[in-house]
Amino acid sequence: MKKYLQIIKDTWAEYMMYRLNFVLWRVRMVMQILVVYFLWWAIFSQKQEFFGYTQSMILTYILLSSIVRTLVLGTTTMDIGDVINKGDLSNFLLRPFHFFHYYIARDIGDKLLNFTFAVVEITVLYFFLRPPIFIQTNIVTLLFFLAAIIIGTILYFFFSLIFGFLGFWTPDVWAPRFLSFVIMEFFAGALFPLDILPKPIFFISQLLPFSYFLYFPLKVYLRQLPIEMLLQGFAISIAWIIGLMVCAQVLWQKGLKVYTAEGR
Repeated sequence: MKKYLQIIKDTWAEYMMYRLNFVLWRVRMVMQILVVYFLWWAIFSQKQEFFGYTQSMILTYILLSSIVRTLVLGTTTMDIGDVINKGDLSNFLLRPFHFFHYYIARDIGDKLLNFTFAVVEITVLYFFLRPPIFIQTNIVTLLFFLAAIIIGTILYFFFSLIFGFLGFWTPDVWAPRFLSFVIMEFFAGALFPLDILPKPIFFISQLLPFSYFLYFPLKVYLRQLPIEMLLQGFAISIAWIIGLMVCAQVLWQKGLKVYTAEGR
């Protein structure tokens, strides 16, 4: 356990070494929140309700999504492709811990740091903007909300891990990762609730893993899912976790067979 706590501390120290990069990243996130926030504020200045959402619900969705995404989408697995291509993977294979566990510990460090800053940012924005927001007080709903976040976090970890393992076969891992990020950002529901999309597109989004990163946990929090859709969402997301976990393990084993430590 101590070695993984040290990895978390090292992750924090790494971020503090590049303070400007981290600060600019947080500024970018705040700017994105403000752009989306004022866009929806402008829409509700002319309407009382939009696609079944009140102003309170939609603003809660937008502000809460910025916090949830730090837990679900915050990851350090982005650099796995470079680690493989540069031959640095050899160093990890010689260490007394599993490669997956190393990145899980790093991700925990990343998530805790970004989550802390996100909570502070949203708190400051709340006191400045004073938006009407919905506070969920039902304990059972909050437990389901927490479970949905945990599932989304695990799901995204293996999703991102798979793209990193492409480095075993190609030096260009950023192109497919960038394309996946663009698609994921849309279908995760980061900018708007997915159920405002046309029904065929919304139906497809429910079969993909992306909606379980942000949209599903946020809908759970808002308590806008009937029990059958809630259970269906958990079942599909868990099925995706199992599928991606198996896929990641297979790619890892096959990748190690072709790994040549080129670049060392």
